[in-house]
Amino acid sequence: MKPRERVLKAFRKLKGLPDRVPVQFELCQPLLDFFSAQLGIPARYTPNLYEDVTYRISGNEVRTAMGCDVVVTGAGPAKDFVITPDEKGFWRNEYGMVMKQGPIYVEPVEFSLAYAQTAADVEAYPFPDPHAAGRFEDAGQLVNQYQNDYFIIGDIEVTILTLAQMLVGTEKLFLDMALKSEYVQPLFQKCTEFQIEVGLELINRGVDAIWVGDDFGSQQGLLFSPRMFREQLRPHYERMIKIFKKANPNLVPILHTDGAVSTLLKDIHEIGFEVFNPVQPDVPGHSPQALKDAFGEQFAFWGAIDQLYMLPRGSDAELESDIQEKIRILGKNGGYMISPAHIIQRDVPPERVEKFIELCIQYGSYK
Repeated sequence: MKPRERVLKAFRKLKGLPDRVPVQFELCQPLLDFFSAQLGIPARYTPNLYEDVTYRISGNEVRTAMGCDVVVTGAGPAKDFVITPDEKGFWRNEYGMVMKQGPIYVEPVEFSLAYAQTAADVEAYPFPDPHAAGRFEDAGQLVNQYQNDYFIIGDIEVTILTLAQMLVGTEKLFLDMALKSEYVQPLFQKCTEFQIEVGLELINRGVDAIWVGDDFGSQQGLLFSPRMFREQLRPHYERMIKIFKKANPNLVPILHTDGAVSTLLKDIHEIGFEVFNPVQPDVPGHSPQALKDAFGEQFAFWGAIDQLYMLPRGSDAELESDIQEKIRILGKNGGYMISPAHIIQRDVPPERVEKFIELCIQYGSYK
């Protein structure tokens, strides 16, 4: 069975069960470079507007050769945009944020809209041009190269809430959401409009799914009340998904949201999302059986393997047991693609990555 058919069946877009649970993973740059050299396959990097998403949409040639069943693509930089690091190694991205490389992920040093108070402040802020020359060059090439054999996901992570956080700062945004400050809804609206245009560009190039990514939860619970989500955020996601589905009724809308978010899953389903990612393990409300029992008819699940402890520090026996459990429960009767809950980082040895893939394939078959 080709990877494309395997994923379409796992996501219930084709009838019947796949031959096995599909496998997906992303690699940080050191791991991607290692496997690129080992396999003798050049790794193509596609810088994203928000830098950490680069590792979601890069190295597809290497990852598919290793056993990944999907290709992930997204918006690249405008052809005429050049990043120039300063003497501290900081740089300004296309959103106007000043960034630095943190221990694992990039971190904003200056927020482009930290001063925002009014709707006029948001209106005056120049978002990047979603249609800029060169932005979807890689996406078009990847779709043409892989569309017959692989399921292709268009990634617009850092979508609405998280993009707004990165523009004004997390503390300011959440306080201003609680205060219902004048600029908040215009900012969410402008983020939505921008990402709709990016998503439509990817849909027009032929992606099978759009991957939306905003974090609504912490390790213990939601970052805000369900009421705040329903009043201030849900309408924007509903509008976006409605437009995407109108553009392609067969599109698979996917939501990535970290944290303990089970209390929002009914809303997330009603918005129109069909796949829930990353199914963050070991947080309240996310036991595999509870999620499968409560939402197994509403969602396909994608993720569920812990990359904080299990992949870097768990024993082979622990990893094997965990993979077996997730496949047995979340994969029952279909509806599951197995992957780590986030990008595999440099604390995971290459041989451990290979072990993960081997075990997923070994135990993923439907019998």
